[in-house]
Amino acid sequence: MLLLINSANCQVAGFAMATVGWILTTTSMGLVEWRVWYIENNALMPPGLVCVGMWKVCVYHHVSDHNKVTLCQRYSYRDPYLPLDIRVSQNLLLIASILGLLGRASIIFALRNAYLGILRENATFNPFVASGILNLASGICIAITVVWNYHSVMSEQGISFPPSLLIPFKPNTQEIGSAFLVACLAAFMMLLSGVIFLSHKFSTATQVHPQTSDT
Repeated sequence: MLLLINSANCQVAGFAMATVGWILTTTSMGLVEWRVWYIENNALMPPGLVCVGMWKVCVYHHVSDHNKVTLCQRYSYRDPYLPLDIRVSQNLLLIASILGLLGRASIIFALRNAYLGILRENATFNPFVASGILNLASGICIAITVVWNYHSVMSEQGISFPPSLLIPFKPNTQEIGSAFLVACLAAFMMLLSGVIFLSHKFSTATQVHPQTSDT
């Protein structure tokens, strides 16, 4: 009985982690602070801040102590100036979001079957295992995006933005933004939830059943 209770608690915890991880994934997609560029005086633009996201770039100019001008431009998939890491990361985040959504649907289906007592361990399709695989794949996609973005910032790679944005190829300094941290947490949540649901199959298979002794 205790094993069943612990298994149910793990399932609920895995569902909560997958839900939070999926929300953080979609949130990181909309954030622009993946790379933060600090621009000092140069021939193209006055001192300011440039936030490079996966789908748009925003330029912040301080006109005075209390006034700030913001200019944002969304990318087009056909924009030739986008580097390879951003193009690939866009697709990876989209795939991660879809896989995470499918994983949550599979978890709900599995929890429903477990609640109704119709989940069969020897069935060909185990929704807990399917959800674990989907969540692991989603977490891997996010992790690749995170590592690639980290490498791009640490190696101080530049981007050839169009002249209309007046952004130099490289900033004076650049650092990792808050979106990176959100994506890191999302990857951790999705990977952990995947491990929990994959381990569900093995934990249920090793449950101790009453045995009769031969006399």
